[in-house]
Amino acid sequence: MAEARSRVGQNALSDSESNPFRAAFWMAGVVASFTIMAIAGREASFELDPIELLLYRSIFGIAAVLAICAARGRIDDIRTSRLGLHVVRNVFHFSGTVLWFYAVFTIPLAQVFAFEFSTPLWAAVLAPFFLGERLTLMRKATIAVGFAGILVVARPGATELSPGVAAAALCAVGFAVSAIATRRLVRDASVTCILFWMAVMQTAISLSIAGFDGDIAVPSRASALPLLLVSITGLTAHYCLTTALRLAPAVVVMPLDFARLPIIAIAGMILYAEPLDAFVIAGACIIMGANYVNVRNEAKSARK
Repeated sequence: MAEARSRVGQNALSDSESNPFRAAFWMAGVVASFTIMAIAGREASFELDPIELLLYRSIFGIAAVLAICAARGRIDDIRTSRLGLHVVRNVFHFSGTVLWFYAVFTIPLAQVFAFEFSTPLWAAVLAPFFLGERLTLMRKATIAVGFAGILVVARPGATELSPGVAAAALCAVGFAVSAIATRRLVRDASVTCILFWMAVMQTAISLSIAGFDGDIAVPSRASALPLLLVSITGLTAHYCLTTALRLAPAVVVMPLDFARLPIIAIAGMILYAEPLDAFVIAGACIIMGANYVNVRNEAKSARK
């Protein structure tokens, strides 16, 4: 998700090519996928820790990607070139995902999503160091506004900085580095190839960590369905977002993604009696507004 959002300006479409209504349909799939993933992840947390959850999700991912490749005759898409960059991408993506699930387990869901929306801001900060992109005045301004929104959500000093809040804030950094690595990989690697190595490498990482003490929890019937939903929605979210970005520019797609926040806030209130925190909503709106301004600016630059 974060990776596709970070490629704004690279998928500029002409008005004749854009199909915003179809894009909105696929973005509804993105919103539904991430909402279901967060709820299912919390339900699975009663038996599985984040590492174990990722282990089983990654094993499912290997089987799913191979099955799709075989059905479409695209096994040749999986290549062994640039494995070092795949390793970097997946170490950071794995770290970000573990932190994300830990935050989902421990703090209000709306707060997790609010912090996650800061991923494009971190990508903008780090891109000059990894991709040589220029940090323009507009980028600096939107980054500053976005981080002000993060402070509103976190409220350091006014509330206790819990491990869950720290995890939610740091997961965006992991996703941002992963997104930057992906931007380099997509130059000569297919999405299928990237997803395959993500599943394989993250299976190896999670297996080594989860199995370090020789005690890996086996899902029971109670956690089987939530685990299956987490595994499926992890793939459908990426597929739906990629499809939406092919149908409409990021300036159209991005605002639709923001619908995740009120939906997850309502879901958290109904399912887990989580209060609607005005500071979280306000800070998230500031972050999303900064992201949208940055997306529009990148789209204008891409058309020049």
